[in-house]
Amino acid sequence: MASVVQEVRNKQVVLKNYVVGFPKESDMEIRDSKITLKLPEDSNDSTSILLKNLYLSCDPYMRSRMSKHDRPTYVESFTPGTPITGYGVSKVLESRHPKYQKGDLVWGFTGWEEYTLITSSQQAQMFFKIEHKDVPLSYYTGILGMPGMTAYAGFYEVGVPKEGERVFVSAASGAVGQLVGQFAKLAGCYVVGSAGSKDKVDLLKNKFEFDEAFNYKEEEDLDAALRRCFPEGIDIYFENVGGKMLDAVLVNMRLHGRIPVCGLISQYNLVEPEGVHNLYCLISKRIRMEGLLVADYYHLYQKYLEMILPHIKEGKVSYVEDVAEGLESAPSALLGLFSGKNVGKQLVVIARE
Repeated sequence: MASVVQEVRNKQVVLKNYVVGFPKESDMEIRDSKITLKLPEDSNDSTSILLKNLYLSCDPYMRSRMSKHDRPTYVESFTPGTPITGYGVSKVLESRHPKYQKGDLVWGFTGWEEYTLITSSQQAQMFFKIEHKDVPLSYYTGILGMPGMTAYAGFYEVGVPKEGERVFVSAASGAVGQLVGQFAKLAGCYVVGSAGSKDKVDLLKNKFEFDEAFNYKEEEDLDAALRRCFPEGIDIYFENVGGKMLDAVLVNMRLHGRIPVCGLISQYNLVEPEGVHNLYCLISKRIRMEGLLVADYYHLYQKYLEMILPHIKEGKVSYVEDVAEGLESAPSALLGLFSGKNVGKQLVVIARE
């Protein structure tokens, strides 16, 4: 007797139209669809995976994907009318892929929906099997996932820190910034962070043990704020913000300084991006400013785990999460990144098992 194939509701977050300017919750909608909890019959299929999504990662780069671009970018735009995609943690329900078995936990690129069917080998390659389960599973959206690798690669591989150097981190209480600051302390550096509220500044100094921090919204003169914190200048600036902050940093960099460029969140919602006025400092101070895409460094993931897992278990590195409950909360959680509502790594819980 043939087994009954179960069809269930599959709630999804869908982009309604491309976005210009600051995105709104109404640019997205929650839509109900149906999915069969069984892989399609296909004798030639050797890569398909059926996933139950547990945790979704809200990340600033996703704003770019909400807009239509005239020129190719490093990541494709979302397709209006279809589920948004991004990093997440999932459980394998069925698999024909040789790397993944039923019951495995994975993190990687999945849909903003309850269940996702992966049908191409290229999609399947964008997952990492979770081997270490003695830490919170949600950490694989953050410190043990893409943001953690971004902080590690940007600081160590691009920043190339030396003991005693002076490090500045913008957006320092976010998913990446909080780790960069702690890595800087582990490397024996002096570190200062900027954030957008008193509570976030307190978090930087008291929990993450930054040497100093300031609220950029309360500083009338960013150049003066940086000179106050770095009277001898900045060796490494971990760039998350762009705009006026970048201009102020450039004139405060030391000779042969390094600027890993991770993000430019101040520019993402502008119709016309702001210009940068102090680029001559790159020449006069022989500064190396380098863009950072984490996908270029995933070959170092095991090396990163070997470094970070003992630090987590020994309490040498802390991580703060901002958790939103339920798929319905995902649009609001994502947009909160661009107004500074989140404290720490923003993620969404769909299911815990």
